[in-house]
Amino acid sequence: MARTAPVGLPGAPTASSRGAKCSTDGLQQDLWQALLTVVIALPAALDRQLQRDAGISNFEYGVLAQLSMADETTMRLSDLARVCDSTQPRLSKVMDRFEARDWVARRPDPGDGRYTLAALTGAGRQKLVESAPEHVAQVKRLVFDPLSAAQRRHLEAALTRIAATVRRELEGG
Repeated sequence: MARTAPVGLPGAPTASSRGAKCSTDGLQQDLWQALLTVVIALPAALDRQLQRDAGISNFEYGVLAQLSMADETTMRLSDLARVCDSTQPRLSKVMDRFEARDWVARRPDPGDGRYTLAALTGAGRQKLVESAPEHVAQVKRLVFDPLSAAQRRHLEAALTRIAATVRRELEGG
């Protein structure tokens, strides 16, 4: 089957649009397309597995996991939103669902009443513990198993650099 030409990197000039050679080479274009697949399809695959096996989304699992790793399993909602790459309204909706299931408890921050704390409950910890084995197995199948140890080290180094660049960009430069 013939391979269709990729659309191209966002903003990259094409031969037809500029009368010049594309600014990315074939390897960059292939890498970009593979990265897009991982960024878009991996969360969808993880969502599918978690919905099927645990009745929660990948985002919800991430919120529970972040709370479980916090000091005293408690965080300010604003900090939780930041580490989960979420907006406050989205996280608030998740917190409403979690409170209804007794997975978290919210309370004012005693150190500064302008903030609200979310604390993981025993039931929330149990949900995370029950959800983790299949989720971890899925992550291993999709991300780690296809790679050799050397490839995992290289991927970690590359993604760490990209993540740092993206974080700096989001923080304003």
